[in-house]
Amino acid sequence: MKNFIFIFLLSALLLTSCKEEESNGPIQAIEPTETRQVSDYHKQYLKEISYIKTRADSSSTENMIKLGGGEYLMGGKSEEAKQNELPVHKVEIKSIYVDKTEVTNAEFAQFVEATGYVTTAERSFELKGNTYEPGALVFDPYNPEWWWKFVKGANWQHPQGPDSSIEGKEDYPVVQVSWYDAMAYAKWAGKRLPTEAEFEYYNSAGRDSLTYHWGNDFDIAAQHANFYQGEFPKKNTVEDNYEKMAPVRSFPANDFGLYETTGNVWEWCLDTYHVDAYSRTSEMKDGYFKHYYNMEQEKVIRGGSFLCAESYCSGYRISARKSSVPDTGLEHTGFRCVKDI
Repeated sequence: MKNFIFIFLLSALLLTSCKEEESNGPIQAIEPTETRQVSDYHKQYLKEISYIKTRADSSSTENMIKLGGGEYLMGGKSEEAKQNELPVHKVEIKSIYVDKTEVTNAEFAQFVEATGYVTTAERSFELKGNTYEPGALVFDPYNPEWWWKFVKGANWQHPQGPDSSIEGKEDYPVVQVSWYDAMAYAKWAGKRLPTEAEFEYYNSAGRDSLTYHWGNDFDIAAQHANFYQGEFPKKNTVEDNYEKMAPVRSFPANDFGLYETTGNVWEWCLDTYHVDAYSRTSEMKDGYFKHYYNMEQEKVIRGGSFLCAESYCSGYRISARKSSVPDTGLEHTGFRCVKDI
């Protein structure tokens, strides 16, 4: 299946590069050609994923932690809270198993070997009748007009392009994976992606009074999360010891025993993104927004990444929420899975 709407990844660049939702920026969004075409593509991809056979040991909860559910006060409670984090509202979280870490390159390689799955970034795509070679988006800090550039040959095995490699990085989070790729892996693993309510709950270890997963003191942030310190995007002081990604388990676990829920890489959630989601909770099904109509309704990403900076973006705050186009691969976006009990 050719990814004939891959061009829409360009319209998500402002969101995935930690720019504010209300910012127009130098990159112009590309108008969707036809809602029906986008919807059909989405359904076709999900149908393909449904054919993936779940692995034989899918009942295993190895490298997962069982978390009890309960009520949680979701939303932004600090002065830094954005409008899309309001209003604060109560949610009910069911008991679930959660991956201790982000899915790693080694784990994703097992999935690909077992299923033969081809990721979105490894598929050619069509634009105005022309077919283009596969690739994904790579961050370029030296071009302020266009921080994210499309690189041919960039994919989960070559995150920065064909000359890069994950050799020796088996315990790093897998990146350059789309929401569809994450959904495919979860299907094979007998798991699913978390809702953003679940993500916020387990990121905060169930404590709804915190700004960050370690507490409210930003001065010790570099001890607890991989993010960008210094003058973004050209001068990283590397106080956290990592210029870009870090291997999983590089920072202390939160109080639920989960690693890197904050920083390192953004993580895909199940939800279709709405700016005013918290004012529309009655429309949710099973605790999240399932409906998907057009490319203006992206998927939620949570947790922040190694590119988030206090001077520019605070995506590592517990309540911070962003979005990305579901067929987009980026070098700072991965995922972890949950499992229903």
